[in-house]
Amino acid sequence: MAAGAPRIFVSHLAGVPVFDPNGDQVGRVRDLVVMLRVGKRPPRVLGLVVELSTRRRIFLPMTRISGIESGQVISTGVMNVRRFEQRPTERLVFGELLDRRVTLVETGEEATVLDMSVQQLPARRDWEIDRVFVRKGRKGSAFRRVKGETMTVDWSGVSGFSLEEHGQGAENLLATFEQLRPADLANVLHHLSPKRRAEVAAALDDDRLADVLEELPEDDQIEILGKLQEERAADVLEAMDPDDAADLLSELPEEDKERLLSLMQPGDAADMRRLMSYEEHTAGGLMTTEPIVLRPDATVADALARVRNPDLSPALAAQVYVCRPPDETPTGKYLGTAHFQRLLRDPPYTLVSSLLDDDLQPLSPDASLPVIAGFFATYDMVAAPVVDEAGSLLGAVTVDDVLDHMLPDDWRETEFHLEESPEGDKGAGHAS
Repeated sequence: MAAGAPRIFVSHLAGVPVFDPNGDQVGRVRDLVVMLRVGKRPPRVLGLVVELSTRRRIFLPMTRISGIESGQVISTGVMNVRRFEQRPTERLVFGELLDRRVTLVETGEEATVLDMSVQQLPARRDWEIDRVFVRKGRKGSAFRRVKGETMTVDWSGVSGFSLEEHGQGAENLLATFEQLRPADLANVLHHLSPKRRAEVAAALDDDRLADVLEELPEDDQIEILGKLQEERAADVLEAMDPDDAADLLSELPEEDKERLLSLMQPGDAADMRRLMSYEEHTAGGLMTTEPIVLRPDATVADALARVRNPDLSPALAAQVYVCRPPDETPTGKYLGTAHFQRLLRDPPYTLVSSLLDDDLQPLSPDASLPVIAGFFATYDMVAAPVVDEAGSLLGAVTVDDVLDHMLPDDWRETEFHLEESPEGDKGAGHAS
């Protein structure tokens, strides 16, 4: 655990108000959703069940939470208001884990779970349940309360929660491969039977499945998406990078594509439609619509705060784009690019508008794949802005998207692993 990271007992989260970034209350916490893991590894906290003012209960992923402090939860932005539905691999803390009978590993005594604490992992946005507050002794009845010693122990200090090592359920398979990078997990899924592939995909959370889908061959993407419930499929598409989601949608029959777009958030659906309006192998077809966009009055400190976002790929975090408002693509007039290395060399109070590389010509949305590849090779870039004739920033193309479209269609299967070394040792798998 990170030194000094706050530990929060889940009982303190019950009924806590949830606010959006503007300070408006959107609901209250009703439960925590966790995923148990094999052996003694602490459960991962997937998100919160939030009850809106309409009494509808929705799921708020931990990746959409910017802070839990002073009796309140702060979300990062727009929430998905579809009704929460628990999945087979998920457990509810208040509903299923509290008041549960467990065994203390050290002494073999029985105990009742009274509370649990959660803590954020270092340098990540992941949260885990790390400790359990229990009362020793037999469980009392409604008419006879049994008093016993209370104590707080590490998660590994109790048994009765974690998944068993044996068994072939999707839960155990997911737990086994939890530490794999998305590209490596995609390789595992690709070689599973269609039935097992569908089971594992259904058990993955939306963000994880979105990351894995981006690394799968097109046929596997279509197969998996087609076996999900339509509302879940729309959620997963929203969690994918816009350019990858648009590529996948464009391969679906028109009727299916429109139905999924209608289930998506309006802003996300608009991005998808805009990307699909461009030819596939052009800058407009390859770009993401979610680069880092800053106004001219933003400072180096503002830029670095945005670059630190752990959800950004290294390529997108390599530079920020300065534009006149609006701040989201398509923007007002594009003014130039500020590179990450330049940001590190100037004081935090410096305006990014004074650090712009405005001599570098941006790509037009109609630029072809060879032109884009030549741009990256000539200027040693890992990302490039895409600007229309009116001077508005439309998005950014990253080098990984260019490589994906320049390699053979079957590169994921033929080039995924390094060739065997002369000594007979296998090389490391491809890492994204």
